[in-house]
Amino acid sequence: MNHPVLSSLLPVVLLIAIGFIAGQRQWIRTSAVKDLSNLVFVVLAPALLFRTMSTVHVEQLDFKPVTAYFVAAGLIFFGTLVLRGFSRTAAVLALASTFSNTVMIGIPLIGFAYGDAGLVTLFTLISLHSLVMLTLATVVLELAVMRESAADGQRAQRHMAATVALAVRNAIFHPVPLPILAGLLFAQTGLVLPAAVDRPLQLLGTAFGPLALVLVGVTLAQTAVGTHVRGALALAAAKNLLHPLLVALLGWALGLGGLPFAVMIVAASLPIGANVFLFSQRYAVAEDLVTAGVAMSTVLALATVSLVMALAGRLG
Repeated sequence: MNHPVLSSLLPVVLLIAIGFIAGQRQWIRTSAVKDLSNLVFVVLAPALLFRTMSTVHVEQLDFKPVTAYFVAAGLIFFGTLVLRGFSRTAAVLALASTFSNTVMIGIPLIGFAYGDAGLVTLFTLISLHSLVMLTLATVVLELAVMRESAADGQRAQRHMAATVALAVRNAIFHPVPLPILAGLLFAQTGLVLPAAVDRPLQLLGTAFGPLALVLVGVTLAQTAVGTHVRGALALAAAKNLLHPLLVALLGWALGLGGLPFAVMIVAASLPIGANVFLFSQRYAVAEDLVTAGVAMSTVLALATVSLVMALAGRLG
């Protein structure tokens, strides 16, 4: 249990397992899952995101080590859209192939393996991770929703510029990007959250990770996972193996090395983050497949992250 990978991943697997048992025994019924998803997405996630970003000062961040990470994620994200076609399903699966569990798993894992120096690099990534990946996914999803609605005759076809403008507006005024932007703006003022505000936000944010993972387990219990094994394996392979491989290749091409490079490779190998499941719930698409993908990616990470860490140590 002292191994950093096992110490970080087993609690996540156990939380999903607890949710699975609760779902199987009907302690949490199907009718309640949507409400719990809204609680996590609309209340807990904004509290966590705002509080985390409220202490980030942009001028202190070193963006060089994370360049390879986001370039690799972008190649996979848009490559998925090209292969699967522009739709809500493709957008959610593209996010699943690129969005790492950097907080729940990444922080303890990197802390155990690389110490404070590694955490500095990881926190630089975390400060941008949700802002870049979730905002990108939201813009694409909002555009896809508009396109599908127009195709169904629910809306008149808009001029492309107007469509993009509305999608960006919907992406900003959204439970995920909005608290990130608000937290960043607050941090630049130099002010500190008063304890009476910070403490409730901390409590809400702390509840996010466990409840989100338990919710994955509940949905997993209500899902015929056997019918999604192949798709879940494909998502896990893209996230756990393809993403770190591309980061390693791009980092090598950019001349990166040392501890920051190793941390970015390992961060890219982290399993699919629970936020992807929440996006699939919110946009009502690929819920069963994403649920199976998150679970399989997390379980397989016990082996794949260990492999990537060993190889990253040599490259770094």
